[in-house]
Amino acid sequence: MTSSTPGGPVHIFRSERYAAGMLLGAAALALVLANLPLGPALLGLRDAPLPLPGTGLDLTVGHWISDGILAIFFFLIAVELRHELTHGELASPARALVPAVAALGGVVVPAGVYLLCTAGSGFQEGWPVPTATDIAFALGVLAIFGRGLPPRVRAFLLALAVLDDLVAILIIALFFAQDPELLLLGGAAVAVAAFALLSRLLGTRGRILVGVALVAVALIAWYFVYRSGVHPTIAGVALGLVMSPKPARRSYSAIEPFSNTVVLPLFAFSAALVVIPQVSPLELSAPFWGILLGLPLGKLVGITVAGGIALRLGHRGGTRVLEGREILLVAALGGIGFTVSLLMNELAFARSAEVADEGTLAVLLGSAVSIVVSAALVSAASLRARRRTAPAAAPRPT
Repeated sequence: MTSSTPGGPVHIFRSERYAAGMLLGAAALALVLANLPLGPALLGLRDAPLPLPGTGLDLTVGHWISDGILAIFFFLIAVELRHELTHGELASPARALVPAVAALGGVVVPAGVYLLCTAGSGFQEGWPVPTATDIAFALGVLAIFGRGLPPRVRAFLLALAVLDDLVAILIIALFFAQDPELLLLGGAAVAVAAFALLSRLLGTRGRILVGVALVAVALIAWYFVYRSGVHPTIAGVALGLVMSPKPARRSYSAIEPFSNTVVLPLFAFSAALVVIPQVSPLELSAPFWGILLGLPLGKLVGITVAGGIALRLGHRGGTRVLEGREILLVAALGGIGFTVSLLMNELAFARSAEVADEGTLAVLLGSAVSIVVSAALVSAASLRARRRTAPAAAPRPT
């Protein structure tokens, strides 16, 4: 959505490859450290209370990360979503049909796989965990291994991942709200409306004061959403959707390096601080297997089948958005759940720390399987594409 000067100091922080590497590195580091003698101290720090007196905010360090600063990432998702809906791959029904159907298959099938694995276990509420796709990570893998692939593959993956995240946002708002207080939600709605109006004044005089006011109103909106019982990352979504387009693009450009460098790695590190259970595979809980199978297998099958059906319908209608073989690449990349899956795992299993830890391991392992499979498929397709476009060898002189 944004661009930067190649070679500039900030350019690398906008790179999809960099974002994917930071995420993977942070999660791997946390998983290693959590299982070393230093682990208990790090877990204690993450779970240490860090209240703000007089505000009613009594969060732990970990919850300040997942409930607080992660809202910044969801703000960027919302800005990206709005752009795609108005000017991008989702701007018309014809263009949105195939990624929308594929995204639906990528939600329904993984959820079904999870429910089959957990039938009778009492943990069916974890079905949303394997339904998410991590935009930053999936695009990063494509950027690393997909050199030479046509731009339509990235465009389709972006559209599918944005729709996937929209579904995740709705799931978080509808299924993980805790008896929301309507009065406080009303206060949040007023703050969001004020944010929308203020954003339209950024191009006028006094834009520094307007910018400060925007930050203050955004914090108020987040506070009201948190106190209402709805997960506060929804505040970031609402603010991103209502912000005036030009200021939203500038904000996206300014915040993206911070999100890639601090927000996402910090959340990945916090979420992946898990002690690996010393049990045999047969003793692992049903949710572990539901997530582990749901992410790589459910996503691959769901997106491939649903997307393939939609592609056939699109071809009949004269719309061509992707080649049939390319849908498999996107389906494999779709199994990289990571950020949003880790968040939904935390929300779904809040009542059982042991199952939540196993769920985190399943998200990491399932995403790792998807990374390996998608890297292999994308690399092979990239090699074929480069061979097709390579100039013919010059004839030898006679």
